[in-house]
Amino acid sequence: MSSDAGDDDDVVHDFRPLIVVYKSGRLERPLATPPVPPGTDAATGVASRDVRLSAASFVRLYLPPPCAAVAGGERLPVVVYFHGGGFVIGSAASPAYHRCLNDLAAACPAVAVSVDYRLAPEHPLPAAYEDSAAALAWVLSAADPWLAAHGDLSRVFLAGDSAGGNICHHLAMRHSLTSQHLPRRLKGIVLIHPWFWGKEPIGGEAAAGEKKGLWEFVCPDTADGADDPRMNPTAAGAPGLENVACEKVMVCVAEGDTLRWRGRAYAEAVVRARGGEAAAVELLESEGVGHVFYLFEPAHEKADELLRRIAAFISAK
Repeated sequence: MSSDAGDDDDVVHDFRPLIVVYKSGRLERPLATPPVPPGTDAATGVASRDVRLSAASFVRLYLPPPCAAVAGGERLPVVVYFHGGGFVIGSAASPAYHRCLNDLAAACPAVAVSVDYRLAPEHPLPAAYEDSAAALAWVLSAADPWLAAHGDLSRVFLAGDSAGGNICHHLAMRHSLTSQHLPRRLKGIVLIHPWFWGKEPIGGEAAAGEKKGLWEFVCPDTADGADDPRMNPTAAGAPGLENVACEKVMVCVAEGDTLRWRGRAYAEAVVRARGGEAAAVELLESEGVGHVFYLFEPAHEKADELLRRIAAFISAK
């Protein structure tokens, strides 16, 4: 084997377990799983189907069974979900997210829309933001028969984990979204273990550490590294959080998660931005578990608590 061939196997970016990039351009995504098809979930009775929005993105819709719907034919809240994965991995068709959305749609009950967006490095940011914004605009148009017949567009929630929580914040802050697509504010956002960071460590971040350079890798045009407002919404000069375009906010953090201090800081900052209106911000900390634990341990008692609390937040009027 020539030395050049050996060089092609050199690792140039190592963000295990999310992604490894080799000099040859080869990519490895160690956590990637084969997609699962939509259909009717045997455990919950929730029906699902895919709708392609563009050549590069699709959504998977979830409709709870009639017996789960509220009495009197009342329309259901709509939950638009954005998967996590550091903007480099994940899919609305992955087994973990498919199971999660079946459970969430049944628990609320709600019409759920799981968004599949383009991933870096093949499609660096803002591609994921753009796909997510387009998917939300499509939801709000009620062009789909499930949304038109069953969804209550006065109760639209955004939810997402990790990078998906970051997307939720980004969409809720978009002034163009508020002015062009929404006749009213979103009902709420649910940020589950959101991926926020910053140049200066807070809480126990310095000891815990973080995958340095991942944000810059997925967002080459970042304005100020980890203090880019898209990554650090509480950075000096970031748009004020009073512009979060929703009635209420839920932030979920996990005791064993490196990102927990940023999640808490975000929740506290939103309370301050709303003049101390703590009732509009709910903070849930799951003890003894780590980042997105509920995706890998759905039978864990803390996963059940998380699901119940999110369902209660969405169902409350």
